[in-house]
Amino acid sequence: MATVKKSTTKKTTKKKTPNRQDIITAYMEYVLEHEKEPKSVYKFAKENKMEEQEFYAHFGSIEGLRKEIWNTFFTMTLDVAHKNEDYAHFSNREKILTFFYTFFELLTMNRSYVLFTLNGKQSMMNKMDELKGLRKHVKDFARTLIQERNESKTNILLERSESIYSEGAWIQMLFLLKFWMDDDSPGFEKTDMAIEKSVNTIFDVFDNTPLDAVLDFGKFLWKERMA
Repeated sequence: MATVKKSTTKKTTKKKTPNRQDIITAYMEYVLEHEKEPKSVYKFAKENKMEEQEFYAHFGSIEGLRKEIWNTFFTMTLDVAHKNEDYAHFSNREKILTFFYTFFELLTMNRSYVLFTLNGKQSMMNKMDELKGLRKHVKDFARTLIQERNESKTNILLERSESIYSEGAWIQMLFLLKFWMDDDSPGFEKTDMAIEKSVNTIFDVFDNTPLDAVLDFGKFLWKERMA
């Protein structure tokens, strides 16, 4: 009697196509493990077992990927902030404070990468170019808050310049970023103090009562510089 052999079909596991976040994570891990940036998309893709076209489906270059990481930090910060049900009812001061606290909490979770990329050998101009997208996001965010404030003022003399204060918000971001990078306090508590004092100073300037706040903030910076 003839026997029928049972056919065995080997199941093949379909390779997962990396998404945008997969590539960002792989890149950040690559630079931290190798202590250098990949020299080409080809080498980066090969080491991470992906095709070049899978990389290019999301990013145009390694440089573009680096910029997008900062954009992602910004969008993730706002996503976290908006998950707070009370955020929509916050004052502008509270929204700015929430933004900076959340942003630097996120940076702290990725501190090794941030320090690597900003303390690297690239020139200051290249570093600022990498932060160009973040600069636009921060200025747009600040400009929106200023527009909301101005709309609530019936006297045009009380309105604030959107361009001046949005640029000020970016300068504040750079100051806090440098402060955080140099901060060696437990839990980066000094950065939290710098955020609170700098934001309160700016809003006190808005209210035309800057003197005490400016002096207080100046004393804080002087103490930290001389410590």
